[in-house]
Amino acid sequence: MIGKAEWFHSRKYTGWGLSPKGWQGWAYPIAMALPPLAFSALYGGPAEIRMAVIGLWVVILALDTIDIMANLKKDEREAAHEAIAEGNVAWFMVVVLAIGVAFEVASSAVRGALSVDPFLLIALLGAVIVKAATNIFLERAN
Repeated sequence: MIGKAEWFHSRKYTGWGLSPKGWQGWAYPIAMALPPLAFSALYGGPAEIRMAVIGLWVVILALDTIDIMANLKKDEREAAHEAIAEGNVAWFMVVVLAIGVAFEVASSAVRGALSVDPFLLIALLGAVIVKAATNIFLERAN
């Protein structure tokens, strides 16, 4: 698309996303921010059109970022390290969500009205479904 994978490397220590590798990696986000900023400053028409154009630009930027991330080159060791790190992140999130559900159940039971945030339950049940589907897919692939 617009950006090139060789301008970036994946983040290892600061979350997910891209980190600039050279001057092009630094120039890309600046160049991508200028059109919506200029349009917003210069356009005097209805706010709905301004929001639609900026929203479209954000979608283009998101798709371009996904394309760049998909085309980043990783050796076998980097891919294995990333897989282990992602697995650890997933376990951490599951534990925190489970603690959150337990806390909500306990605190609502004390109040006498059982209630749990549905988003916590959806996240936990969704994780179980994704894990099961992944295992089924991998078993059938082998």
